[in-house]
Amino acid sequence: MYNPNPQRMLKKMFTVLCGVLLLTAGAPVDNGYEVGDTVADFKLKNVDGKMVALSDYKDVKGVIVIFDCNTCPYSKGYNDRIKALHDKYAGQGFPVIAIQPNDPTISPGDSFEEMKKQAEKKGYKFPYLFDETQQVAKAFGATNTPHVFLLKKEGNAFKVAYIGAIDDSAKDASAVTKRYVEDAIEALKKGVAPATTKTKAIGCTIKWRNA
Repeated sequence: MYNPNPQRMLKKMFTVLCGVLLLTAGAPVDNGYEVGDTVADFKLKNVDGKMVALSDYKDVKGVIVIFDCNTCPYSKGYNDRIKALHDKYAGQGFPVIAIQPNDPTISPGDSFEEMKKQAEKKGYKFPYLFDETQQVAKAFGATNTPHVFLLKKEGNAFKVAYIGAIDDSAKDASAVTKRYVEDAIEALKKGVAPATTKTKAIGCTIKWRNA
């Protein structure tokens, strides 16, 4: 006569349940661009009201795309460093393009009007674009503010050369020992691949629109 083992049955049920959860909740998701991928063109509204597209950047060697915002403490800590990146490298063919991806209904301090105030107050010399639909952030696979995607121009295409953090000291600029973005740009200028192509982006999570 069959005498089921309760512990064995529970274990089997748990295994089956986990499998179902993996199939339903863990379905493959597009996580965005990886190093080496070609980036699709995008067009977003700048704080001056004009539309800016990636394809507008014809006479560059690459661009430093940074998903950033007004309100995140990490973004505030990196603000001067982002400005310094543009000041240093725009003239060398690698300008900054900053993109604000947060939903203003969740983070009112990141509204388009507040973005305009931020750009004027900080004296931005680079575009500060509003990703109102959040589709560009999703296409890139951006998760945090700030989150950097260094792109290399190859012909008319832009390819991802580095993804991650600006440097290794999110809290204290004076404690920086590794300048990931700068090192990657210097490598590209020499015609070689960056030694480090991906790091963890440290910052606030993007405030995604409620479904």
